[in-house]
Amino acid sequence: MIDDDERDARLLAEATEGSNAPALSVSEISSALKRSVEDRFGHVRVRGEISGYKRAASGHLYFSLKDADAKLDGVMWKGNAARLPFAPEDGLEVVATGKLTTYAGRSSYQIIADRLELAGEGALMLLFEKLKARLAVEGLFATERKRAIPYLPKKIGIVTSPTGAVIRDILHRLADRFPSQVIVWPVLVQGDTAAAQVAAAVNGFSAMAPETRPDLLIVARGGGSIEDLWAFNEEAVVRAVANSAIPVISAVGHETDTTLCDFAADLRAPTPTAAAEMAVPVRLDLTERLVQQGLRMDGAIRRTVQRGIERLEAQRRLLPKPADLAAPWQQRADELTERLRRGLERRVENTRLSFAGMATRLSPPLLRRRVGLAKDRLAAQRLPSAQINRRLEVAQGKLDSLARLATSLHPLAPLNRGFAKISDSDGKTIMGTDAAKAAGQVSIRFADGSVDALVGGGGAARTRPAKPTPPSNQSNLFD
Repeated sequence: MIDDDERDARLLAEATEGSNAPALSVSEISSALKRSVEDRFGHVRVRGEISGYKRAASGHLYFSLKDADAKLDGVMWKGNAARLPFAPEDGLEVVATGKLTTYAGRSSYQIIADRLELAGEGALMLLFEKLKARLAVEGLFATERKRAIPYLPKKIGIVTSPTGAVIRDILHRLADRFPSQVIVWPVLVQGDTAAAQVAAAVNGFSAMAPETRPDLLIVARGGGSIEDLWAFNEEAVVRAVANSAIPVISAVGHETDTTLCDFAADLRAPTPTAAAEMAVPVRLDLTERLVQQGLRMDGAIRRTVQRGIERLEAQRRLLPKPADLAAPWQQRADELTERLRRGLERRVENTRLSFAGMATRLSPPLLRRRVGLAKDRLAAQRLPSAQINRRLEVAQGKLDSLARLATSLHPLAPLNRGFAKISDSDGKTIMGTDAAKAAGQVSIRFADGSVDALVGGGGAARTRPAKPTPPSNQSNLFD
């Protein structure tokens, strides 16, 4: 059986022989060329500058790679394009890894790229500057966005690799200076997925409830090349740091290393160890400072009290003596006492003279004469006994009439004539059948006692002790 390579070789050989050789169709020659190119260049790495870059609505990328003398068309399918760690654009120098193939529709060849990598530090710095300028225009690096770092955070969040020397240095320095609660969010700090993990960690800390999330974040990584630190230049990381709900210290690389994460953070530390020093004060220094402040405060209080004592003593010396202050009032009191004594003496003398005049008028002969005149006036006004008896009889008749009227108007008087009084359980008099039915149980009072009864029921009446009947004569009424 003849394979495709042998068939393609035979077809090409026959096409180069005499004019009597059979002619190949365009599709046949295109297929033969396609297989030859793909077999020969099934895996290549091509370096060049991106030109004519565009992203189709389908998500596929189309571009050209060029150098000073040639140009090669390229395509990257959307599945691989979604995993790119940077945004391609014209002018970037990249290394494309993939395979060469032909495109029969344009009689051209192209590379189908599986990966794109930035070629060299120059290309990375160009991309760095372009992204920095674009994010700066949005205000992500503005000074007014920077927040103050808490002076003494109770809880610190750290975004870094859990296995490197960085986390050990930070924890050791925190323990030496001021032991604090630390929450480590482990992430990769290098590689294709590092940027996504760092951004997710920063956003995850911000999404915590206010009572559980840290007071401060440290995003840290050790030193390295620009390629090693590139994850901290990714737009996702920069936006996460800039929009963090928690103040952020960026400690990426060494002093000479600079990333976009440093510009977006609230504070940049030259090293991870320096970040720990910026995060917390030295506890011993703080304790000593508190002691010194306490001593200063104690001295200030003592000086204030002493100055108060001195001012009070000066004021006391300026005040007059109590005896001098009381002397005028003492003199005034003596004068009033003397005036009071003389006034009382005059009042007693006047009263004595007044009583002496009255005693003269009330001598025994004069009193006897006045008593005699009073007896005469009383004898003249005395009534005869017959007239007094008539007045008493009239008054007695009026009294008897009023007693009979009171007896007849007594509310219980009808009971003596065979009537009865019906009342409910509260003692309220029942005036009709409706009220009796509504009450249900009633009390019936006769002249000689009371009984209880059920309205409309067959229950037996219960007799209660008799209460006093209304008075029947005048003497009983007034007993």
